[in-house]
Amino acid sequence: MSTTPNRHALVVGASRGLGLVLARELARRGWRVIATTRQEDGELRAVQGDVSGQLEIESLEMTNFDQLISLRERLTGQRLDLLFVNAAIDRGNVPIDEVSTDMFTEVMVTNALSPLRVLEVLRTLVTPGGTVAVMSSEQGSISRNTEDGYDLYKASKAALNQLMRSYATRHADDGHTKLLIDPGHNRTRLGGPDAPLSPGESIPAVVDVLEKQAGVTGLQFLDRRGETVPW
Repeated sequence: MSTTPNRHALVVGASRGLGLVLARELARRGWRVIATTRQEDGELRAVQGDVSGQLEIESLEMTNFDQLISLRERLTGQRLDLLFVNAAIDRGNVPIDEVSTDMFTEVMVTNALSPLRVLEVLRTLVTPGGTVAVMSSEQGSISRNTEDGYDLYKASKAALNQLMRSYATRHADDGHTKLLIDPGHNRTRLGGPDAPLSPGESIPAVVDVLEKQAGVTGLQFLDRRGETVPW
């Protein structure tokens, strides 16, 4: 476990689940962490109390562009070694012909459009050699889509991956490490109670990957073991 001092991270979407555990794990390893939440959250406050001044909380509804711009203004002068966006919603295993336009729009805006907006607005805070990362999923892998179900969620993650590919092409010369991370199937509100992994098991491995890949330029789609996930 690395404990290099004076590293700074922004975790967007840290009120619960994977994002909450990610913020806690980074702080535990000595990172100074800014964690965002949509509303006052007791769990994140509890983590803040446990990590001895390593965690700062900011308010952000990620899908609200005005709030994103306000956050950028509040963070003026900050320098980040890691910008990590964790956000996703799932509206269940609804057959695609039963998905309403409003549901489709909601999921795509939250899971694909908004994370890339966050990156574009906040990327200039990331130091040369820093890391820009987004929580993706194996569900977004087109080549591994061999089981029926959850069409909308899969499509949103595939769209996220494609948008991240475009982002990496557009900013190929910025020197940032760019990562899409598949954390595995976890027991969260999104993953459900029967998932094989807990965030406490998967997230330390995810942070190992983030720390190991720091300084490696270009875009990679990796799982929690650091292995490549096929597009």
